[in-house]
Amino acid sequence: MRIRNSIPVPKGRRSFLLPIPHQPSLFRGNANCIRSPSPSPSPSPSPFQLDNLSYFPITSLRVVTCGLKVPRQQDEANKPGISKRILMSERPPPLVEDAGGGGVPQGEASPSTLAASAVGLLKRLPRRVLTILSNLPLALGEMFIVAGLMALGTIIDQGEAPDFYLQKYPEDHPLMGFFTWRWVLTFGFDHMFSSPLFLGTLALLAASLMACTYTTQIPLVKVARRWSFLQSAEAIRKREFSDTLQRASIQDLGVILMGAGYEVFLKGPCLYAFKGLAGRFAPIGVHLAMLLVMAGATLSATGSFRGSVTVPQGLNFVVGDVLSPSGFLSTPAETFNTEIHVNRFYMDYYDSGEVSQFHTDLSLYDLDGKEVARKTISVNDPLRFGGITIYQTDWSFSALQILKDNEGPFNLAVAPLQINGDKKLFGTFLPVGDTDSSQVKGISMLARDLQSIFLYDQEGNFVGVRRPNSKLPIEVDGTKIVILDAIGSTGLQLKIDPGVPIVYAGFGALMLTTCVSYLSHSQIWALQDGTTVVIGGKTNRAKAEFPSEINRLLDRVPELVETSQSQSHPIPREEEKQ
Repeated sequence: MRIRNSIPVPKGRRSFLLPIPHQPSLFRGNANCIRSPSPSPSPSPSPFQLDNLSYFPITSLRVVTCGLKVPRQQDEANKPGISKRILMSERPPPLVEDAGGGGVPQGEASPSTLAASAVGLLKRLPRRVLTILSNLPLALGEMFIVAGLMALGTIIDQGEAPDFYLQKYPEDHPLMGFFTWRWVLTFGFDHMFSSPLFLGTLALLAASLMACTYTTQIPLVKVARRWSFLQSAEAIRKREFSDTLQRASIQDLGVILMGAGYEVFLKGPCLYAFKGLAGRFAPIGVHLAMLLVMAGATLSATGSFRGSVTVPQGLNFVVGDVLSPSGFLSTPAETFNTEIHVNRFYMDYYDSGEVSQFHTDLSLYDLDGKEVARKTISVNDPLRFGGITIYQTDWSFSALQILKDNEGPFNLAVAPLQINGDKKLFGTFLPVGDTDSSQVKGISMLARDLQSIFLYDQEGNFVGVRRPNSKLPIEVDGTKIVILDAIGSTGLQLKIDPGVPIVYAGFGALMLTTCVSYLSHSQIWALQDGTTVVIGGKTNRAKAEFPSEINRLLDRVPELVETSQSQSHPIPREEEKQ
């Protein structure tokens, strides 16, 4: 049962009065709408004419006059030699279009420059090659191979010397019964992300995405952008949703659809409306975003520089001496001549004594010795300058500065000691007595960090603990020792990666286009058959909600009711339609 407003219509003339809600956003899209203010009461209101329709001003209602888009071809359809039939096809149109756009509205934007260049390249390929590349199972297989290679690249240590893989993957004890060092070195698994196998698979996946976009997505968008009028009531009733309105006007329906955000087009007794066209462009955007991500990843693998260094506090190094190229596209920059000086290295500790954070105060100098940048970096807070990113990744113990029997200071080199687990332990040795003897004895000093030094005598017995800068002497085997300072070393990782901005842009576009792809592309066709309007529609998403939405819109279409010619003031009344 649908309740509609009844509009009296004098015989011999079509008149209607459309109740319009007071939302200003009701009419948008292609309508050129003019909202007239509510007229003041008049003893003899006179109708005004628009498109052969009479509008009667009523004080309780607003009158809206709208102009719908009508294609220019409407007048040309009645000329001799021009077919009046509209042929519809469920298949995409040919890839090569006729001049004139095939009914596409003038002024519509063409595809993006990146998509156009890719399409121009694909046009030169044979049709059979495009068909093979756009095959969905092939593309899925390529994606699984890329994912598998990426997972393998995270498991296998990257960038190590060949001897490392010879020891870790020996032939006498192959991993899983077959995987040895030959697999790693033959297929380039030691530099997975710049290996020909990985880059070749990535290029094949990119070709499949471009072929799918060219052969499938772009034709679908071209079809969706065309004004497709149906001139047969039977064809309209075959849509996913169909209904019939008795004593209704197709122009009234067009106004209601425009108020709901539809783009509406009229051609004689036919109507075509759509909304959500952006949802059709979204798959193309998703493909382009994936191509951006892959292009950025390829540039990172073949055109970046990486390096790591451990520098004691107070020393410096040159950027170009640390960085090494990762691929054939790596090109040195002017910033390679930058000199980095470690001003200070220090650490923060938890109450338990464990290291919580470590910091490095860095200064960058150009060739003229001028300081161009300075920053104290820490873990997850790098320094960026001229395309170089400097990360704080590790720390070490460089030297221990002491006084021996009030002489010095002496700098004792500190070396890391091999222990089980991930705990660090450093040690140094102060010779006592004859240093030329074959059995040199002395005082041992151990440290887990830079805040406490443990001292042992010549027999290996524990003597005590001293903190650097405490200036408290301690006597070991008759030698008085004062711990002045613990000099740490900062572990830095340097990277120049031109592909990072491209990867970030690709992921941002991927998230945006994925959200846009959830927009429903809805289409509605209607045909005026006498006083009856046949409506049909379909959508690609939200199929369960689509009939309810269309029913709500159809309930707002006014009903035309015949009345006598002498009646000058039509009075709206409610009529129930079974």
